[in-house]
Amino acid sequence: MSDPTEPDAGAPAEEAARAAAFYGRRKGKPLRLGQATAIAELLPRLAVDVSRAPVDPARLFPGPVDEIRVESGFGGGEHLIETAKAHPSIGFIGAEPFVNGMAKALVAIHEAGLEDRIRLHHADSVLLLDALTPASIGRFYLLYPDPWPKKRHWKRRFVERDNLDRIARVLRPGGEFRFASDWAPYVDWTLKRVLEHPAFEWTARTAADWREPWAGWPGTRYEEKAIREGRTPAYLVFRRV
Repeated sequence: MSDPTEPDAGAPAEEAARAAAFYGRRKGKPLRLGQATAIAELLPRLAVDVSRAPVDPARLFPGPVDEIRVESGFGGGEHLIETAKAHPSIGFIGAEPFVNGMAKALVAIHEAGLEDRIRLHHADSVLLLDALTPASIGRFYLLYPDPWPKKRHWKRRFVERDNLDRIARVLRPGGEFRFASDWAPYVDWTLKRVLEHPAFEWTARTAADWREPWAGWPGTRYEEKAIREGRTPAYLVFRRV
């Protein structure tokens, strides 16, 4: 019997191999009993079946939702869960390859009673984006992604043309791509590549628009660590034209 806490359990082999380009390890400390149970029992109920493409995200939820939002690499789920609490008419899909982050988020989703409005993808978001129907989501979040600071690892950065094409395909006109990072070179990298893409426009008009979090920002543990260590986060909002 396979171990449900193993990172590739239940994931297509090609997904596991391809996804490794955008992150490092998939598993950290041993899971607590409640976390392992959540991986084994709750995750299958909330998981998006990307093998059954095209996937209309509105049909993933038991009741009607006004909009669908996707968060790529949600870590421990702090932003995903707090934002879902604040917007009870919106459906959320979170993608996260790291087993411990997924387990932590699952426990919190259950405790918050959000099983009806959050769906999950236990890998990075590439195959999820490929599976979703065009113009089907209103917002895509990429918050504090691994910046891969060494030059030889830059090819692993998520923000590149193919993935921007994917994001543009699933965002409805007027939808938003929201990006946050404390790593200045990756902020510059992202700004350059998104502005070069014809499907996006940067919404900032003043310095405060990218220096200050957007309204309703709940914060994340990555942000707390960055500020504690003296790094200044940036918050970029791009509109789908």
